[in-house]
Amino acid sequence: MSDSSSEPKRGHFAKEKGEVILREHEYDGIQEYDQKLPNWWLFTFYGAIIWFAVYWFLYYQTPTFRTDREKIIAEMTAIQEKKAAELEKTLASLDDQTLINVWAADPAIVASGEAIYTTNCVACHAADLSATMDAGGTKIPLPGRSLIDGQWTYGGKPMDMFKLINQGSPAGSPGLNGALMQAWGQMLTPKQIAEVTAFIIAKNPQEFPVTP
Repeated sequence: MSDSSSEPKRGHFAKEKGEVILREHEYDGIQEYDQKLPNWWLFTFYGAIIWFAVYWFLYYQTPTFRTDREKIIAEMTAIQEKKAAELEKTLASLDDQTLINVWAADPAIVASGEAIYTTNCVACHAADLSATMDAGGTKIPLPGRSLIDGQWTYGGKPMDMFKLINQGSPAGSPGLNGALMQAWGQMLTPKQIAEVTAFIIAKNPQEFPVTP
């Protein structure tokens, strides 16, 4: 015989703090206790609801917080402005003769340009700048143009080369076999583009002789 005094009270809900009530409803043999939650838990729960409502209003209805889209646009704008300022600064210090006599004559700059070229340009222009790939003794053309044949479709001056690398193929250009030069200024800094230009110049000493 069970001791009824040890059984929890039955009811719809607890009326006092600490009172243990076994709810009267039962589903699939599952019974539910009802006890009042601690005040700290209730304060945390209701505080979270209030904070959500306040934050939602401030985030979506006022200019207090920037949306993720606005943050991304602002960051991209700042990057573009920084790159534009860097490009302007680099261009102010460059001209055809400076690229030939200073940049292309500096082994460290040429080596840096070669490293950048190897990483980004070999797939289209080949390691030897010939724009061909040796396949069992047969030269297979690559998508890019040769950079050692003396043919400069978009201008044969160093600054023309710098501009082409930075901005990509001119608008309306048919490219070579349908392949266009991408604008590397989106990925490389102006200094890196100048270094690549210096590397190409150094590989064409007959085209770009050093002048005293």
